[in-house]
Amino acid sequence: MKKLPGTRMHYGWMVAAVGCLCIFACLGLGRFAIGMLLPAMGEALHLSYSQMGLISTCNFLGYLAAVLVSGGVQARCGARKLIFAALVLVGVSTALIGAARSFPVVALLYALTGIGSGAANVSMMGLVTAWFNSRLRGRAAGFVVIGSGFAILLSGQIVPQLNALRPDGWRLSWFVLAGTVFVISIICWLVLRDRPQELGLGKVGDRAPGPSEPPRRIFLPLDRKAIYLCGVIYFIFGFTYVIYATFIVTVLVQEYNFSEQVAGTFWSAVGLLSLLSGPVFGTLSDRIGRRGGLMIVFSMQTVAYLLVGLRLEGAALALSIGCFGVVAWSIPSIMIALVGDLVGAQNTVRVFGLITFIFGLGQIAGPYVAGIMAEKTGSFAGAFIMAAVLTLTAVAVSSRLKVPKRG
Repeated sequence: MKKLPGTRMHYGWMVAAVGCLCIFACLGLGRFAIGMLLPAMGEALHLSYSQMGLISTCNFLGYLAAVLVSGGVQARCGARKLIFAALVLVGVSTALIGAARSFPVVALLYALTGIGSGAANVSMMGLVTAWFNSRLRGRAAGFVVIGSGFAILLSGQIVPQLNALRPDGWRLSWFVLAGTVFVISIICWLVLRDRPQELGLGKVGDRAPGPSEPPRRIFLPLDRKAIYLCGVIYFIFGFTYVIYATFIVTVLVQEYNFSEQVAGTFWSAVGLLSLLSGPVFGTLSDRIGRRGGLMIVFSMQTVAYLLVGLRLEGAALALSIGCFGVVAWSIPSIMIALVGDLVGAQNTVRVFGLITFIFGLGQIAGPYVAGIMAEKTGSFAGAFIMAAVLTLTAVAVSSRLKVPKRG
C-alpha cells in the first residue's frame, strides 16, 4: 500500500480530509446556515413564516432531485468533476441570494443550492467507498460527515457578527459563505481523485496492485431486501432526528420555561458533541459490524427522544441532549459504509442516492407531522414519544440486516 511521498499516510486520508471540507461547504454552509440567516433576511424582504418555510422546502426538493440523478451523472463524468461543478453551483446560487430582492428569486436560487448540495454530498460519500477498504470505511465516512458539525459551530459564531456590521449584514453573510464555498471547490478539484488506481494505489487497507496487475472490478449481486431495509432505516433516521433538531429549542423555551440563552447553550453542546459522532461510531461499526453499530445508535436516540417525551427534567434532560449529540452524525457515516459493503464501489453512488432520497422524504415529513401533533395536543411530548417508538423500530429492523464482509 503506497503512501504520500515522505510520509506514512495513504493519500486516501487526504481525500477524507478534503471530503470533510466538501461536506462543510455543501451541507454545513449550503443547508444548515440558513437558520442563522432567515430572521434578518425575512425582515428585510418582508417574508411571512410560510414563505420562510417554503424557502427551506425548495432547498429540500432540489436536494432530492439531485440525489436521484447523481449516480448516473457521476458514472459519465466522474465524482471529481461532479463535486467541483456542484460546489460551484452552491457558491453561485448563494452569492445571488445575497443580491436577491424578492421571495420567488430567493426560493428558486435556494432550490439550486439544494441541487448542488445533494450532488456534492452523494458523490463525496461515494468516494469514501472507492478509496477505503470495508475495515476502515466507517471510520473514514465518520471523519467526512463531521464537516456539517464544524459548519454549524462556525456559522453560529460568524453569521451574527457579519449581520451586525451593517443594516443589510445578512447579504454580506451570504457573500462570505459563497466565497468560502468557491475556495473549497478549488481545493476539491486539486486534491480529489475518482479512484486510487489513478495514483497507482490500492484502497486504504488493501495491498496495492502490482505494476503489471490491472485493478480488479468486482461486481456484486444486488441484495434488494437489504437495500429496502436500508431505505426503511434511513427514512426513520431522517423523520426522527429532524424533529429533535427542529423543535428541541422550542420545547426548552416554551415547555421547560428556559431562557433562550440557556436553551442556546444546550444546543451548542449538541453541536460540540456531534463532532465526535461520525468518527467514533463509524470506527465502532468497522469493529463490531454495521448492524451492531446501527442498533447502538438508534438505542441511544430512543433514550434521547423518550426522556423529552416523558417531560423529565434535570439530569434526565441533560442526558437526552448528551445522547442525541454524541450520535448526531453517526447514522450517515455507518450507512455509506453499509451500502458499500452490500453493493460494492461500482453501485454505491446509485444505491446511496436512492436511500438518501428516501431519507429526504423523512426529513420533510417529520417536522410537519410533529407540528400537527403539537397543535392538536398543545405539547411536543407526543411527537417525541412517536420518534422514540420509530427509533426503537429501527433497532429491530437493523437487527435483521445480513451484511457480508467486503474488502
